[in-house]
Amino acid sequence: MTTIHIGSRKSKLAMWQTNTVAGMLQKSGMETKISSMETKGDKILDVSIAKIGSKGVFTEELEDQLGSGTTDIAVHSAKDMQSVLPRGFALIAFTDREKPNDVLVSRNTTIDLNDTSQTIRIGTSSVRRIALLKHFYPHVETVEIRGNLQTRIQKMTDGACDALMLAYAGVKRMEYEDMIIKIFSDEEFIPPVGQGCIAIEAAETLSTEKYEKIRACLNNPDSESCLLAERAYLRTMEGGCSIPAFGFAILDGNDLILRGGLASLDGTTVLLKTEKGQRDQADAIGERLGKYILENGGKEILADIKRIQG
Repeated sequence: MTTIHIGSRKSKLAMWQTNTVAGMLQKSGMETKISSMETKGDKILDVSIAKIGSKGVFTEELEDQLGSGTTDIAVHSAKDMQSVLPRGFALIAFTDREKPNDVLVSRNTTIDLNDTSQTIRIGTSSVRRIALLKHFYPHVETVEIRGNLQTRIQKMTDGACDALMLAYAGVKRMEYEDMIIKIFSDEEFIPPVGQGCIAIEAAETLSTEKYEKIRACLNNPDSESCLLAERAYLRTMEGGCSIPAFGFAILDGNDLILRGGLASLDGTTVLLKTEKGQRDQADAIGERLGKYILENGGKEILADIKRIQG
């Protein structure tokens, strides 16, 4: 029987994702063994992801395991993956996608973001969420909060902020849905590339037999088409977690529709564009969107961001 060695981060959410993947592989007749670890992004909690200065803050250590052959695959949140992987690695499968929206989580159900008479403090470490909050709700105050979901909720409970802005997928998977007080529209708060999807990474040295079995079991072709377009957009922008870029693709029959853009850090400028085409042209659609955004104000915004972030 084929045994698949799986690498994962240690957080509860990461382990939920990994156990879900392991269960799917086992149902297909494979054995699994899981190796979990803390990555740089898990250990450094007093600095924003944008300032840590590494493109693979949640992936580097897992890729070391893949490269050495200790593990066959690594399970990631697709939104954590850098737009260009290190040489010798590839994303070989994308799972079914959960609802990609951002949500507001709080123990205070009376919070109303449209109420400008009170100060509302929202905890988030995402430059995209901060920029879009400044754009749509300029009266809201944002508070830098990092850590796993349980840690963030505890910090909120202890008074660090009034609410948290999070991905619906993680909130649902950790069974905190009862704390959701608002679901943000994906028309305004367009999700980051890959949000809601689990990505499977492997070294290119993975055997053909394991590669084919893993893909046949885990890969959702619709998710893959959408993620290829989104990731091609982010790759064209040469971006990752440190820039407030966003991109979300959907399928309409054989058509792929990608809506995305870029915001300035202060939220005053938001560039938006929709590109569409045949789903088998996913990469080209993403590249087209990226080039348009860059040529229509994106280069200037990125230059400002680079200057501000140092």
